[in-house]
Amino acid sequence: MYIPSAVGGTPNTDYGSRLFVYEVEGLRQNEETDKMGYPIRRSGSVFITVPYSRMNQEMQRITRMGGKIVGIRPYDGTSVSNGKTSSGTESQQVQSSEETKPMTQAKEKKHVDVPVNIYRPSNPFIGKCISNDELVDEGGVGTVRHLIFDISEGDLRYVEGQSIGIIPEGTDDKGKPHKLRLYSIASTRHGDYVDDKTVSLCVRQLEYKHPETGETVYGVCSTFLKNLNPGNPVKITGPVGKEMLLPPDEDSRVIMMATGTGIAPFRAYLWRMFKDRERGVNPEYQFKGFAWLIFGIPTTPNILYKGELEELQAKYPDNFRLTYAISREQQNAEGGRMYIQHRVAEHADEIWNLVKDEKTHVYICGLKGMEDGIDEAMSAAAAKEGVTWKDYQRSIKERWHVETY
Repeated sequence: MYIPSAVGGTPNTDYGSRLFVYEVEGLRQNEETDKMGYPIRRSGSVFITVPYSRMNQEMQRITRMGGKIVGIRPYDGTSVSNGKTSSGTESQQVQSSEETKPMTQAKEKKHVDVPVNIYRPSNPFIGKCISNDELVDEGGVGTVRHLIFDISEGDLRYVEGQSIGIIPEGTDDKGKPHKLRLYSIASTRHGDYVDDKTVSLCVRQLEYKHPETGETVYGVCSTFLKNLNPGNPVKITGPVGKEMLLPPDEDSRVIMMATGTGIAPFRAYLWRMFKDRERGVNPEYQFKGFAWLIFGIPTTPNILYKGELEELQAKYPDNFRLTYAISREQQNAEGGRMYIQHRVAEHADEIWNLVKDEKTHVYICGLKGMEDGIDEAMSAAAAKEGVTWKDYQRSIKERWHVETY
């Protein structure tokens, strides 16, 4: 975990006088820890309150003692205690070199049973196409398909935010079988029919001009998927991926930024959060937090899953916010096309305030080009409080999730 350096900091600003809480694992017993009075635990974490002006020194000190900083958050006045308070083990109070602050540790749910690589390329699962529907309305740009595959005959399991591999039929120009392509899963773990028997994808047919001949070239796997008919077999591998997993806490704040088919994992999130049938089969997960989707598309007909999204927004106005960036129809503040980074810039102060909350997770999925604009907008918002965005972003990497291409 990278911790923002205090070198060159501004201790006389409001930010410079603030306190931060380090979550530290692995502090070992030695002469130095004995001298400083740090609590030592055989397992779990200790929490150390640190003034901004001493963040760099404290990071070096913890490293010398064999500790690993696994989390950092602004101190909010609450308390964090370490130890088993309910079993008779004495709760420990954590002390920094500057001052002592009593704290209580919030309960955090962990991801459990995340399946990975149940099926590999050498032995893929043979699924079956159930349906293959167009998602782009008339007048839109390109073609995007929503595909549902039957996986009832195997042991393919997955959770929201993972991907599966597809091996297209046929061979390449060297006569070898095509390699797999990965696609984000667009359904919840229970599938579109909520019966644990399907998996869904959202796939745009890749199309581009050959740089030398000018000939239109179509993507091998995306074209294979576009042309699948109900009943056709499909080779599936995976699932893979743990970077984009939805936080398990029902009161999380989830900010999603997507372009095009980057909507796929977010559709899965939103179904799990809000769909009645999903909530009915997930008694252990009843979302009551806040979700915000900022969705970039070229035209209104290209708003994928438009009916589903707007139905959820209407039904859960206090829990789900939907913001479009329609590049060919809307203008940004400078009069140019409205891209997702411009929407983020419009709401940057609000997003920044949300991001400072440890319950907030941000997910970015889609075209890689949007990342720089998003970072620029967040940098401007953070700078108003004297914070260097890139440093802060590194310190919250467990809550800032990116999957771009």
